[in-house]
Amino acid sequence: MKSQYLKITVILSVIALIFIARLSYLQLFTDRYALNAANTSIKTEYIIPQRGVIFDRNGKILVGNQPAYEISFTEALLKADFDTVGFCNLMKITPQDFTARLTAIKKEKYYSKLTPMTFMKNLSREEIARIQEIIFKYPAFNIVSRPQRQYEVSTSGNLLGYTNEVNDREIAKDSLYYLPGDFIGKTGIEKSYEKDLRGEKGIQYIQKDIRLRNIGSYKNGALDKDVVTGKDVTLTIDYDLQRMAEEMMVNKQGAVVALDPKTGEILVLATGPDIDPNLFVGSEKTKNLYRLQMDTIYNNRPTFDRSVQAAYPPGSTFKLLTAAAAMQMGVMTADTVYPCSGGFFYRGLRIKGHGGADPLIPAIQVSSNCYFSHAYISIMDKYPGDPSRGVDEWKKIMSSFGVGEYLNNDIAVGSKGRIPTGAFYEKRSGKKDWSSAYTMNGSIFNGMGQGDVLLTPLQMANAVAAIVNRGWYYTPHIVRAIDGKPNPDPRFKVKHKTLVEPKYFEPIIKGMEAVVLNGTARGLKSSDFTMLAKTGTAQVPQGKDNSIFVLAAPAENPKIVVAAVMEHAGFGATWAGPAAVAIAEKYLLGDLKREQLYKKLVNASFMPEYKRQWTVELKRKGLYKEPNRDSAKIENIEDSLKFIKDQKIRARLLLKRDSLRSKLKIQTPKK
Repeated sequence: MKSQYLKITVILSVIALIFIARLSYLQLFTDRYALNAANTSIKTEYIIPQRGVIFDRNGKILVGNQPAYEISFTEALLKADFDTVGFCNLMKITPQDFTARLTAIKKEKYYSKLTPMTFMKNLSREEIARIQEIIFKYPAFNIVSRPQRQYEVSTSGNLLGYTNEVNDREIAKDSLYYLPGDFIGKTGIEKSYEKDLRGEKGIQYIQKDIRLRNIGSYKNGALDKDVVTGKDVTLTIDYDLQRMAEEMMVNKQGAVVALDPKTGEILVLATGPDIDPNLFVGSEKTKNLYRLQMDTIYNNRPTFDRSVQAAYPPGSTFKLLTAAAAMQMGVMTADTVYPCSGGFFYRGLRIKGHGGADPLIPAIQVSSNCYFSHAYISIMDKYPGDPSRGVDEWKKIMSSFGVGEYLNNDIAVGSKGRIPTGAFYEKRSGKKDWSSAYTMNGSIFNGMGQGDVLLTPLQMANAVAAIVNRGWYYTPHIVRAIDGKPNPDPRFKVKHKTLVEPKYFEPIIKGMEAVVLNGTARGLKSSDFTMLAKTGTAQVPQGKDNSIFVLAAPAENPKIVVAAVMEHAGFGATWAGPAAVAIAEKYLLGDLKREQLYKKLVNASFMPEYKRQWTVELKRKGLYKEPNRDSAKIENIEDSLKFIKDQKIRARLLLKRDSLRSKLKIQTPKK
């Protein structure tokens, strides 16, 4: 027993000695306790770094910095004889406003009498110039310079993102860096590359006397840290192409995505509607952000990035993947012929057909619904009595193309879309062999890119890149270089290989070529470069079809892939097609030779269709109020003015609008 007590005593003694030694080290040989926040004799002052500049791939500055100024307040420095009236006159506020601001500050979660708290934000240079010579009279208040973003462009707000003050969750996630009042990237590039862009704060340890006045640097600045400016980021985006795509998306909902199929670099990531990033800065910033987030009229949702967040039925563009999977699964070949006589008829299901009894290449050329419906049935029937097994094998192949999965890239937001599994249909039908159930009829539409299949525009573009590369792709990404050096992220250096053998892509590519030469996109053929393409017209329950188009060019060695989606616009070749072709032409030729393609989109508006759908939805919910006829006319004129360029027509519409405004006693806004 004595030996056991002896062992316990020795162990406890050793532990005690370790604690004593550690405590002695911290107190005698380090500055940890001297620099503790509770020590009022030594205060820590932070120098906020400039954020890194954001460039496009050609060196154009998209986002820079400008100085922004705040007034901070430290209650411990507030003297008993503080001249409230004089300070309020200096700041041009009322004593009541002064009291309300201090009350609000004291209620903040991280408030401390010793910590500088933000009293006033977003002061201009002129205001600071007026204040700085007098504010020394009020030592509890101090001017703080905090860099603010300066946008050199007026588009791409969703892509670039914005910065704003950190919240509690963000502070808790990285409490070693962020303090209340700090700014952090909230969306877009600003969020996904926050740690590169933010830099490192400078730190100065200042000794204070009993009245909290500065008496010099602690240890002559030996422990201070220099501020490190944020790293510059170069995007893969070509801003000239980006702006062109955004101009074509005005008064439309949808997206245009373009990428380099050889590298996975995203050239265009445009969404409609777009956001002017300049709304993210200035004194009206908070109001602007609120308005953008609340803008849901006509299902507008400008902060919803449709290029990566919206998952659409891909329509007939998906037939390319259906063909690839069916050939890889061995249920058909490029020479397989399926019957088609005026349409597809199966167990009571009727689908309008195109073409006749053709093999694969002509079926792609004319976008045969019959062909690809039968192809998908062959996939489901590969294992008789067990359709789920065939669907799961199909899904595995689809996943290898990056569809129905998160792409794991450097974009701050995104949707994985949907590729259904066998379990999905078993749950829906309630049976293992659901092949004879109504569920099967619905699932057949998957072969045509309808049914339960949903893809984002970026996934559509990436899948086409995998096809034209004959079975491989690099993960699409948005940043090309950091501080002038190639993006080191290893995710973008891995060549992903699909589960489809290269030989099966040859007939698909020939079919895409036939689409342009003699098929559904022949009206978009160029005399300057060759193209591979596929049209898509996806049915949606709300109203007019979605217009979808994918292409790769030039056909012999694709350097660009484009996917375009126009919500509720109509045929794929009529609307999405011209947008995609215009982007490819500008990129490959350096100039837009067929300017009519661009002008057609710029001058078009689908807002009337969105308005109609919005009205139907409000009526369904019982929220619709019939507008005054004259008010409705004014609204229609305002909608028209957004896209009509002819000055004579605009002048007539303006006169008519002002006349109606006068009738309703509505004041016309001054220019």
